[in-house]
Amino acid sequence: MDRMNWKQLLSPHRLGTDIPGKITPDRSPFQRDFDRIVFSGSFRRLQDKTQVFPLSGTTDIHTRLTHSMETSSIARSLGTAAGVFICSQADTDGIHPSDIGAAVAAAALAHDIGNPPLRHAGEEAIRYWFENSPVGREVCDEMNEAERDDFRNYDGNAQGFRILSRLEMPDRPGGMQLTCATLGAFAKYPGSSQSGLKKCGFFLQEQKYFAEVAEYCGLLKHDEHSWVRHPLSFLLEAADDIAYLTVDFEDALRQGLIEYAELEEKFLAIIDSESAASYVRTLHSPGRKAEFLRAHVIGVLVRSAADEFIRHHDELLTGSWQTPLTETIWQKDILQQIRKRSTAGIYNHPSVAEIVGAGFELVTGMLDIFVPCVSEMDREKCGGTPASYRSRRISAMLPEMLAHAPGSAYCRLLGILDYISGMSDRNAVSLYQKLKGISL
Repeated sequence: MDRMNWKQLLSPHRLGTDIPGKITPDRSPFQRDFDRIVFSGSFRRLQDKTQVFPLSGTTDIHTRLTHSMETSSIARSLGTAAGVFICSQADTDGIHPSDIGAAVAAAALAHDIGNPPLRHAGEEAIRYWFENSPVGREVCDEMNEAERDDFRNYDGNAQGFRILSRLEMPDRPGGMQLTCATLGAFAKYPGSSQSGLKKCGFFLQEQKYFAEVAEYCGLLKHDEHSWVRHPLSFLLEAADDIAYLTVDFEDALRQGLIEYAELEEKFLAIIDSESAASYVRTLHSPGRKAEFLRAHVIGVLVRSAADEFIRHHDELLTGSWQTPLTETIWQKDILQQIRKRSTAGIYNHPSVAEIVGAGFELVTGMLDIFVPCVSEMDREKCGGTPASYRSRRISAMLPEMLAHAPGSAYCRLLGILDYISGMSDRNAVSLYQKLKGISL
């Protein structure tokens, strides 16, 4: 059976460059990846993108920025713990366990960077618009089947890879030119929109970049549309699961959606420690108790997930292991209870649903406005029918590159989605209100 190897999987080669990647003891290339991401505009805009509670107006509730930072912290611990085992078992060409932790941390820092405004409603809205809006169906007729699939299966993961490999630092090949190891770990869904995977990991326009990542990392190929997952992506996935299952539950307590007793019961079951149970009884504030329990839960789950990664190490290298690590650890049943409770009572709570529903209308509404505008401007640019007065005025609100650069229907729609996906929640709401004449 074919098997991936860690020397390639930890490739320091930078996407889009011809310069050989180097491992240096003072500052690893994966630490540089982390720094490039944290200082990017796309990452900074996550501070005003929804995690669970949209437009909450309080600093106590997590945004995509704080969620991404916490996921990255957990991922570093997971990667370093797994790295101790990896470096003891394989030729890693001078890479230290902390370097592996840094690679997973960088990938995790960027894992939500492609999310559109107002949570997953933005992704759903784009998919719905493309197949159901008259404007969407019209632009669909101008594309081939592979191009259409990118929008039928539009996903923030693919948008994220596009941001990292093209949109940030767009004047050079490979965009941010992150290492292939970090980009491989980032790709939870290493396939195109035609792959049949649960989600798509890259768009047709970035397929050549992902193929480069796969080649340098030595990822096994499933077929012409997809590859086997990079083993480190399972650690990123586990870090994300641990972060949102624990912290979203704590946020729900702050918002009054669950009682403290329910949180304590679930978290103590995960911790399974009488000393922790005794200590928490000495605390008086439910908020302080929840903070202590959440921190302890994260530590326990990190150890369990790292152990599970090590246990299935050989299967991960052959690509025969596909199950999320948090679904096989001994605490899996308790996590599933938290997941079900969160879905029913938190993610679908009316206070969340009403704003997310409005976000759906907001995104489809902007597409109905922007797509005809950019198409008209494109036709005029190419010598066709002059654009309408309305389209000229609206185009003045768009980035110059988008409003005036001619291109195929596929490229035009990608450009519009780049613009919309890059908006923060409040910017999206404000712009939509202006477009509709609700506020001036």
